[in-house]
Amino acid sequence: MRTYERTNPWLKFQLDMRPAGPEIWLDLGEIASKCEHLSFLPLRPETAKQLHQVYLAKGVAATTAIEGNTLSEADVRKAVEGKLTVPPSKEYLKQEVDNIIAACNGIGKAIVSVDPPQISVEMISSFNRQVLQNLPLDEGVVPGKLRGHQVVVGNVYRAPVATDCGYLLEKLCDWLQSEDFKATKGRETVHAVIKAIVAHLYLVWIHPFGDGNGRTARLLEFQILLAAGIPSPAAHLLSNHYNQTRSEYYRQLDFASKTGGDIIPFLHYAVRGFVDGLHEQMNFVWEQQWDMVWQNHVHEQFHNRTNPSDIRERHLALDLGAKNDWVTVAEISELTPRLAKAYAGKTSKTVQRDINQLGKMSLITREGRKVRARREVIFSFLPLQRIPKKDRAESQ
Repeated sequence: MRTYERTNPWLKFQLDMRPAGPEIWLDLGEIASKCEHLSFLPLRPETAKQLHQVYLAKGVAATTAIEGNTLSEADVRKAVEGKLTVPPSKEYLKQEVDNIIAACNGIGKAIVSVDPPQISVEMISSFNRQVLQNLPLDEGVVPGKLRGHQVVVGNVYRAPVATDCGYLLEKLCDWLQSEDFKATKGRETVHAVIKAIVAHLYLVWIHPFGDGNGRTARLLEFQILLAAGIPSPAAHLLSNHYNQTRSEYYRQLDFASKTGGDIIPFLHYAVRGFVDGLHEQMNFVWEQQWDMVWQNHVHEQFHNRTNPSDIRERHLALDLGAKNDWVTVAEISELTPRLAKAYAGKTSKTVQRDINQLGKMSLITREGRKVRARREVIFSFLPLQRIPKKDRAESQ
C-alpha cells in the first residue's frame, strides 16, 4: 500500500457519472450547443480579435488573481496587447501574467498546427516551468520539478507525500487517456468538459510541484478544452468562473476531498459557471451580429442614394445605431466626428429635416427632444416567434 492510499484515500482515479443529476447533463448539453454555435458564427476580423483578446485577458487575470496577483483585468488586457508597463516593485506581477499569456498562446498555436499531444508528465511539467519562469521562488522550488517536501494547501488540505507525487502524476495521465474519458461521436465537447474539470481537480489534489500548482492545473484544463475543439474564448471561461466565485471554488475543492472523492458537486459547480459564462459571451457575439445586420439594413435603405443629404442621413442612422440609446436632438451635431463635420455650418433646421426623413423611413423614433435608432425593426427579419416584452425592451 502506498502512503497516499492511507492519507489521501479520495484519490481513487475513478469516474462514475451515474449519480449525476439531470441538471448537470442539461448544462453539459447547453455547453456543447453554445460552443458549436460560437465556432461557426462569422465575425468581422476586428470583432474576432477583440473577442479573443478580451477573454484571454479575463482568463489570464482570473488564473493569476486566484493566486494573489493584484493586477487588474485592464492591466492584463494591456499585457496581452504588449503595452503594459509597471514600476520595478510590480515587475514580478507582470511576469506572472506574461508567463500565463505566453503559455496560453503557445498551447493554442501547438493545437492549431499539429494534432494535440497526449497528456503526459512531461507536458504537465512543461506547463509548470512556464508558469514559474523568471519568478522569485521559495528555497527548494524548481520550475517543472516535482516537490521534495510535504505541503499543506490553504492551511486545510494536506497533499500526498512527496514520494508519491511522481506515481500519482503518471497515474493521472494514464487515467485521463483511459476508456473513462473516451468520447463517443458527437459528444466530444461533453466528454472534454468533464475530462478537463476532473484533470484540474486531481492535479490540485496531488499538488505535485513546489509552487504554481493551481495555475498549472488551469493550463491543463485549458489545453484539454482547446484540444477538443472548444473555441479559445470559451476555453478561458472556467478560470474566470473560479476567480469570480473564489471562496466557493476553494470550498468545493475541500468538500470534494472530505466526501471521499465525490467529484459530482464540484462538476456541477464548474459546469454551471461555464454555462453562465457562455451566456455572457454569446450576448457579446449577438450584439456584434445585431450591429452588422443594422448596418446592412441602413445601407440597403440608402442604396443608390448619393446626394450629400442622403449620405449625411445615412451616417446619422448608423451612428445612432452604434450609440444604441436615446440621444437629445441638441447632441446630434456632435455625436461623432463625422457627424460634427457633416453638420458644421448647418442650422438646427437641417438636423430637424434629417430626423424627420429618417423617421419616415422607420429608421429612428422620437420622443420629445430625444431620438434613437429603431434597431428593433431587425426583429422583423427573424422567424415568426413570440419575443418576450423584456427582451424587446432590452434591444431598444
